[in-house]
Amino acid sequence: MRCHACGHPNSRVTDSRETDNAIRRRRECRQCGVRFTTYERVHSTALMVAKQDSRREEFDREKLTSGIRKACAKRPIPSRVIEKMAEDIETEILRLGQGEVSSKYIGAMVMDRLKNLDRVAYIRYASVYRDFQDIESFERVVRDLREDNTQLSLPDIGPDAPRRQRRRQPGQ
Repeated sequence: MRCHACGHPNSRVTDSRETDNAIRRRRECRQCGVRFTTYERVHSTALMVAKQDSRREEFDREKLTSGIRKACAKRPIPSRVIEKMAEDIETEILRLGQGEVSSKYIGAMVMDRLKNLDRVAYIRYASVYRDFQDIESFERVVRDLREDNTQLSLPDIGPDAPRRQRRRQPGQ
């Protein structure tokens, strides 16, 4: 395994552990001594995603993770929670045992999880996933979210509500 720090082609494995659907290996570069982690996963037959425009493409967990990360940007959500969410979604899709899954199904799975995790991230993801064409459809989703009693309601921020001032960083 090539070291990401110095590019040396040799590293030694210092620890190996099995995770849910992978093998986690802790490695150390033989040249610079930097330690890093790799994951090995069995890659079975390609899982295809049926897009809304009738295209088909191979399932890409990194693409899924990236979409979730964008929705969760600047939210108090640890990176490991996002990684675990993507892993759980992939595992659930693979358990279906189908060679193809629709992007709508994947999007609904992400939205269900984000709705329970963080409402702002949910709204961000929904705005891209549902491709709102007008403000009314966006307002409808926010209203439905407010009426959902499973979480605290969204704060009312109107023109009269006080807003928090951002702290200036030194040198700005």
